[in-house]
Amino acid sequence: MNGFSQLSKSEKINRLAQSHPLLDLPNLLQATELKDSQLQSQIEKFSENTIGHFPLPFGIAPHFLINGQSYQVPMVTEESSVVAAASRGAKFWSTRGGIQAQVLGTEKKGQIHFLYSGDIQDLSDLLPNFKTEILDQLTLATASMEKRGGGIVDLSLKEPTQEQRTELKDYYQLELTVQTCDAMGANFINTLLEEIAQAWKEYCDCTLKKQSITIIMSILTNYTPHCLVQASVQCQIDQLGRQDGLSAQQFAFKFFKAVQIAHYSVERAVTHNKGIFNGIDAVVMATGNDFRAVEACGHAYAARTGQYRSLSHCHLENDQFHFSLMLPMNIGTVGGLTQLHPLAAASLEILANPSAPQLMQIIAAVGLIQNFSAIRSLVTTGIQKGHMKMHLENILTQLKASAAQKEQAKKYFSDKVISYHQVKEFLAYH
Repeated sequence: MNGFSQLSKSEKINRLAQSHPLLDLPNLLQATELKDSQLQSQIEKFSENTIGHFPLPFGIAPHFLINGQSYQVPMVTEESSVVAAASRGAKFWSTRGGIQAQVLGTEKKGQIHFLYSGDIQDLSDLLPNFKTEILDQLTLATASMEKRGGGIVDLSLKEPTQEQRTELKDYYQLELTVQTCDAMGANFINTLLEEIAQAWKEYCDCTLKKQSITIIMSILTNYTPHCLVQASVQCQIDQLGRQDGLSAQQFAFKFFKAVQIAHYSVERAVTHNKGIFNGIDAVVMATGNDFRAVEACGHAYAARTGQYRSLSHCHLENDQFHFSLMLPMNIGTVGGLTQLHPLAAASLEILANPSAPQLMQIIAAVGLIQNFSAIRSLVTTGIQKGHMKMHLENILTQLKASAAQKEQAKKYFSDKVISYHQVKEFLAYH
């Protein structure tokens, strides 16, 4: 495969087809080609060595009432039942006051990682004057962001932890704190960090003549614990109503215990939070944002106490049911793919072109409701009943069932537990 990246798209496909003769790759890729060749070419340039598209379902979850405003939320996901569960949960809470959401902070950070073998006090003494000088130098770079209400918030010297002192000899960080408004801000932050790092190296070398610093790297952090969003629902316990044979009180108690278990059990917390990200990732992807950064940050936040815990919380007090979610989230509504990808732009339009803080609230609300729906299933009928009903269509397609067989199977399995083996056996006799 030497020189693969230099080949044209058709040449890449032919090379792969030769290596995998049993796979009808050219026709398979052709089936996913867009009719609009210009748009096809535009999307292909988002990545490298592109040979085609990998389509994913683009769905809508209606019924979301967030801070009194109604939303139809775009979601991109391949997992059965995610959109349906979000829609059902949103509809449930739309008649019980809806979802309340708020942004608790929007600060983002990046670090210059460097080595210095001298006294940290010498660095501390240098920083005030350096900060004044570098902020003046960066005026042109930050002017556009400042006009939108953002820019540099602070530049500070971060002392190493005890573990870092032991394992990373002479290690320090210069930490940059910024506001990036409606942009995710990765390029903005990294550009500033690299300029500051070069200036910091020159300033220290000139001033600390006996000791110099070694810049290791300069990069933003995707861990943004000061860029926080919260979403919550609450109602009288009796307003929850009966849930699959459970009284409102029984349901509330079991729900509370399920969330409590996720707080204290790592094994449960991982799957619990994965369910939250089923919803969050789907909206993040639909709006052209980086779901990997959002999820990595969320999981790090879940482990901030030293043990990985649930991101959502529930408590019962004075006959009230309270359920909430709080997590850090760095997303944008300008820049990146948010406007370059036509469906990302369409998703933002469907959401009434929210600001980044508004989109944070929408995404957090979806994560909360996704979690509510999953736990409701777990403590009542079990997760498989609803999940496998949604999965039945996929099984039938995989087994190449006819339209008539699909219709018969849906009726037959409407009140039965579904498995791949049972569906295969049913089709053998129909």
